[in-house]
Amino acid sequence: MDLSLSEPCVDINLPEADLKAFASKAKDWNFLHGVIMKSKKDFSEDHVQIAPFLLLPSKYPKKEFNKAKQIQTSINALMHKVAHDYGFLQSTLKNTIEVDFFTSKLFDIYEKVHSEGFTQSISLGLLRADYMMHSTDGHKIKQVETNMISSSFAGLSVPITEYQRFALKELGHMDKIANIPNNNSAEGFAMGLVEAWKLYNKKESVIMIVVEDIVYNIYDQRVIEFCVRTLNPNIVVIRKTLKDLIETARTGPNKELLVNNMEVAVVYYRTAYQIEAYTSEKEWSVRLLIERSSSIKCPSIHYQLAGTKKVQQQLAVPGILEKFITDPKEVDKIRDVFMGIYSLDLNEQGDEATAMALKNPKKYVLKPQREGGGNNVYNEEIKLQLNSMKTSKERSAWILMERIFPPLQKNYLIKANEEVKMQNFISELGIYGVIMGDENQIFYNTEVGHVLRTKPADADEGGIVSGAGALDNPYLVD
Repeated sequence: MDLSLSEPCVDINLPEADLKAFASKAKDWNFLHGVIMKSKKDFSEDHVQIAPFLLLPSKYPKKEFNKAKQIQTSINALMHKVAHDYGFLQSTLKNTIEVDFFTSKLFDIYEKVHSEGFTQSISLGLLRADYMMHSTDGHKIKQVETNMISSSFAGLSVPITEYQRFALKELGHMDKIANIPNNNSAEGFAMGLVEAWKLYNKKESVIMIVVEDIVYNIYDQRVIEFCVRTLNPNIVVIRKTLKDLIETARTGPNKELLVNNMEVAVVYYRTAYQIEAYTSEKEWSVRLLIERSSSIKCPSIHYQLAGTKKVQQQLAVPGILEKFITDPKEVDKIRDVFMGIYSLDLNEQGDEATAMALKNPKKYVLKPQREGGGNNVYNEEIKLQLNSMKTSKERSAWILMERIFPPLQKNYLIKANEEVKMQNFISELGIYGVIMGDENQIFYNTEVGHVLRTKPADADEGGIVSGAGALDNPYLVD
């Protein structure tokens, strides 16, 4: 298998002492520009650490980068249409909700508000479509997933872009700076929130960010929050946890959402995508209360369901994309980035997929209906997981996806309390999109920026907050 190891985008060629000095300067630049997060090991309101980042940008084919950007508005529109097709969501998720508690709870809320009639017909999506280059297919991009809720790093991806320009300049490569593409992801997300607030059309209303009880990645969120204030200083932004809202949220006579008596125009979730966020039925009741309200949700419950792995698998079935996209050229562009994804339902097709994975587990990834990283199963563990549920309905809660094998690249990881050394890395490109509309029309649809998240080649899971991955930026090459 050709994983085509390549050298860094520029040759540093520095003595060890000079490399350490440059890494120290790089850390200071990123501290000064807010590329930071709270420590998971030693959490404190007053203590921060550097967010992991790559010393140099990673080489990325310009053609594939531009392809990912160009199809983002089509991806946005696809997910919007999927989210508004009740019959499709119901039929796609019917087996999953029988065995997956989290998805069933989300779907229960969806069924309630759908049957009652949506108080607020408009949904806002701040999306991120993730891709890896596939070494065995000419280094073409292949989609990992589309994130429909709490898409992270639109905030910190902007200063990391500027840092890597700074790094090239400091190393004497001014002529190479043009290879790093512009990035406006934070302002793009903020503009989506502002446009939703405008559409709600009540000047005294606020934007509410719903956050975890402890937020390690708070500065990524704050960048977007402060961008909203820069774009429109009249908008008040508040932050609340689901626990806060148990006591403070209610609806008014016109189903307006009131939090501490402030009317909420837009609810922006940076949590609520994992079962751990709902520690009791009270949090689920809050989610239902919000869905029943007139606030514009980012995302709405049906947007979130559209982002499940089971829906991703169903969209890869021949003929399904055509249900939502009428232009054959657009269908081909989207289908071209899909890997093979297989249902594991208890039927003949599911049995065939199970047999494929058991025969050659290294070719596949086993994915549950979860967001947030750290949930997928790889290699020989796939056998253990599948054998444990071979004849169980639990199998329907998972999907099987062909594994993407990205090319390797040498670079330097800068991380708190770790030595700087050259390693082999793989990268995942995220393209951010903003979409807003209702069942009948789309009011706002745009691509707004990117992030490159890079991890050591031997790490199966690479979340930045969890410590395996790092912030990076593409260095475009022909």
